[in-house]
Amino acid sequence: MNDLSRTGPGAPAQSPAPQGGRTVRHPPRRRRALPLLLLVLVAIAAVAGALWWNSRGGEAVRYVAAPVTRGAITRTVTATGTVNPELTIIVGTYVSGVIQELYCDYNTRVTKGQICARIDQRPYQTVVDQAKANLAVAKAQHEKDLAALDYAKANYDRQQYLVERKTVSQDVADNARSVYRAATAQVDLSAAQIEQRQAELATAQVNLDYTNIVSPVDGTVVSRNVTVGQTVAASFQTPTLFLIATDLTRMQADTNVSESDIGGIKEGNSASFTVDAFPNRTFRGRVSQVRQSPQTAQNVVTYDVVVSVDNSDLALKPGMTASTRLVVDQRADVLRVPSQAVRYVPGGLAGAEAGLVPVGTGQTRLWVLRDGTAVPVIVTLGLDDDSFTEIVKGDLEAGDQVIFAEQRNGGQAAPTVPR
Repeated sequence: MNDLSRTGPGAPAQSPAPQGGRTVRHPPRRRRALPLLLLVLVAIAAVAGALWWNSRGGEAVRYVAAPVTRGAITRTVTATGTVNPELTIIVGTYVSGVIQELYCDYNTRVTKGQICARIDQRPYQTVVDQAKANLAVAKAQHEKDLAALDYAKANYDRQQYLVERKTVSQDVADNARSVYRAATAQVDLSAAQIEQRQAELATAQVNLDYTNIVSPVDGTVVSRNVTVGQTVAASFQTPTLFLIATDLTRMQADTNVSESDIGGIKEGNSASFTVDAFPNRTFRGRVSQVRQSPQTAQNVVTYDVVVSVDNSDLALKPGMTASTRLVVDQRADVLRVPSQAVRYVPGGLAGAEAGLVPVGTGQTRLWVLRDGTAVPVIVTLGLDDDSFTEIVKGDLEAGDQVIFAEQRNGGQAAPTVPR
């Protein structure tokens, strides 16, 4: 029998005989599947190795540290205010009328008693003249009454003498006495009228004098609110004609400090501020007053803190906006670390939640880089100005490297530390 007729499970697979009578044999299926399995195993091993390598590389941490230094720490409060003269006098008018003359203008240096403006005096001069005439009439009346008093007294004395001689009746003497007493009262009345007329004259003279608008102090005119020919009316509210600053070489910055910051500010604290006109210049002064009167705007309560400053060069002008920095507390030549190092926890939030051992009140744990290893150090903190924190007590010295950030594999750049 021919081999092509063999069949059964053990018979090799045969393909139909091609033309020419040649037979083609195929390899078994088991031999072809073995290399594919090896490729799959190699791929799995490669992926596992990559994952293992990445996980091991992710554990590599690079610490970012800054040195412990010695220096000053200053806690401050910032506020915005306005530059004003220490004393500004409002010059108004007591009487109404038309401005007839002006003698002062903006920036005019004035002395005490100097006339700055004059109101038309003619209406007030007329009242003075009338008061003088009334006083003259009262004085003349008084002289007339004195003469009548002299005659009444002489007549009374005469009639009294005649009564004693029984030449006239007692009624005549009583009538003479009555006339004498009336004349005496008339003299007193005329004397009182003289005083009244004198008071009226003085009032008219005061009003006349008030037509001269004078400076009450030595200073500089910073504002003029009237012109020649303008009518000013002094009725219910005195109009403001001039603003005179007593001394422009001494200025003050009136700053508005919020109620949350006012507790640490006291008189005598040092302060500094800048103005837009001189952005590269810092003006230094001291807190001269912390005013108790609150100012409320849109439910925000602030207090006026006055900072006095020298202005000898007259650089500061009234009304300038001052960005003020008020010193609440300060330390000089203390051991300090960046404030970011105080907030640093190894491993970030996960490290904080891992159950680190707590420290006592007023203490914290800093991480110091020693021999490439992060070592915890318990320290007691002092003053903090948001950039540096004072180290009151702890195993630290200047030059130690405190960790304030860390970078892992491909991490972001470390934050900037103040120097």
